[in-house]
Amino acid sequence: MSRHVAIVTDSTAYLPPRTTERHGITTVPLTVVIGDRALQEGTEISAEALAQALQKRRSVTTSRPSPEVFAETYREAAGAGARGIVSLHLSAEVSGTYDAAVLAAKDAPVPVRVVDTRMMGMALGFCALEAARTVEAGGSLDEAVAAAEKRAAGISAFFYVDTLDYLRRGGRIGTAQALLGSAFAVKPLLELDGGRIELREKVRTASKAIARLEEIAVERAGSGAVDIAVHHLSAPERAATLADRLRERVPGIGEFHVSEVGAVIGAHTGPGLLAVVVSPR
Repeated sequence: MSRHVAIVTDSTAYLPPRTTERHGITTVPLTVVIGDRALQEGTEISAEALAQALQKRRSVTTSRPSPEVFAETYREAAGAGARGIVSLHLSAEVSGTYDAAVLAAKDAPVPVRVVDTRMMGMALGFCALEAARTVEAGGSLDEAVAAAEKRAAGISAFFYVDTLDYLRRGGRIGTAQALLGSAFAVKPLLELDGGRIELREKVRTASKAIARLEEIAVERAGSGAVDIAVHHLSAPERAATLADRLRERVPGIGEFHVSEVGAVIGAHTGPGLLAVVVSPR
């Protein structure tokens, strides 16, 4: 982090390691607790191990980084020459990560701007990339924040899950919504709305839900320049098929990422997750 403005995000951005290295983005890990074992996302637990734990109905919870972890990250950035830091994180509606970063920023040795992107996954990742590229082009701390916030305002994220039960268990969706889905045996399509996970549509079968997910993504992308990400958990074939369809149908694709989500998001969505992030340029 030798740039004049350092960019920090968290592990739920799911940026490829080569991308974070190229752009000098520092990633602070969240924690997944399986039984009595606390494991750092990205280094100590794989998506496959998380899926197996969920399928065996083991106790799985998640935890934010401590303020001290952020404080040390900020000190290291300042020590490497940064005169300011942009710290971009997943939605404060679903995690205390933003609050921990705000606490740490108060005593940081250089100015730190903490941003609640109201996003997660590559919806967060695209914001971090936008801030990093702004800095690379000579932008200031304020300009990097503004660029990330502008990018966040235009992003849409839609996703399919096999069941709402994992979201209900983690308190990320209302019990009434989850029970409605179970009672009528429907397959839910959800979206990020104001930083919250909201039920968008209910579809009768998995195949119809995934087809509808494709249609929603195509409609949102339109004919302009967009970056797209497809995420999944234990559903690589579904993800590959959806990615191929989007490449065929969306004319203005710039960056395209296909990846399995990490343990933190996966813990709340369960195996079978399929998500699309559409980020206009």
